Amino acid sequence: MKIIQWYPGHMTKAVREMESNLKKVDAVIYLLDARAVNACINPKLDRLAEGKPVLYLINKKDTVEKQACELWIKKFAGQGKECLATDSASGRDGGAVTAALMRLTSEKREKYRAKGANISVRAMVVGIPNSGKSTLINSLCPKKKTVTGDKPGVTRGQQWISLAKGIDLLDTPGTLWPSFENQTYARHLAYIGSIKDDVLDKNELAAELLAELEPKYPDCFRARYGELRGSGIEMLEQVAAKRGYLLRGGEADYDRAAAAVIDDFRKRRIGKIMLEYPDD
Repeated sequence: MKIIQWYPGHMTKAVREMESNLKKVDAVIYLLDARAVNACINPKLDRLAEGKPVLYLINKKDTVEKQACELWIKKFAGQGKECLATDSASGRDGGAVTAALMRLTSEKREKYRAKGANISVRAMVVGIPNSGKSTLINSLCPKKKTVTGDKPGVTRGQQWISLAKGIDLLDTPGTLWPSFENQTYARHLAYIGSIKDDVLDKNELAAELLAELEPKYPDCFRARYGELRGSGIEMLEQVAAKRGYLLRGGEADYDRAAAAVIDDFRKRRIGKIMLEYPDD
């Protein structure tokens, strides 16, 4: 598979703006996709957040099994990091998120109170593209004020949103890193939709997805596509045949089959699949 690389110019600008705005915030909320936690940890964002209290949110917890998500919670806790599993789309975890943020910033708020100041806690929300930052903010906000979407790059500018609970949140564009040294992580980000589809060879990506995940989750793939055998491209051909995605002459329509496999994975039609475990 060809090397995956995607770092549009607006991300460079976004990082510069984050560096400037970090001086204005009390904490950082760091979103990670539950399916690919390691791949979502951006070294650049880690360096930016140094010295600030960080609340890690393993988001989209509904995409993986609960016990698998708990393994990550345990790992972060073992490192002394504040971490929660969330599903920002449902809006059910808002109370836990705000409570954790208030715990993290209790010392700073106490300093404000000691000076007789009633100042809102300011937190910057960061993460890779399509990690659910804007959706999280909307779930915490009485009135939706951000733009959301299921494609990377929806949020292009940085915007402050005031919550009713004395918290101001800064929504930031999703940010990757300039060079993917680990192409396994790059593939995982591509699987979950954090890299723009237009820069990917979706046929190769779907074949890689099948080759990597079918052996790990055979029951899930069998329930969706029936028995699959062989290499990734051979399994993609079998999916095309089973679905009737054929061109004139009976040749496999790789484009339709690849689009279906990737969409099935992203929309959980194959099942709840975690790409990376803490011990990987």
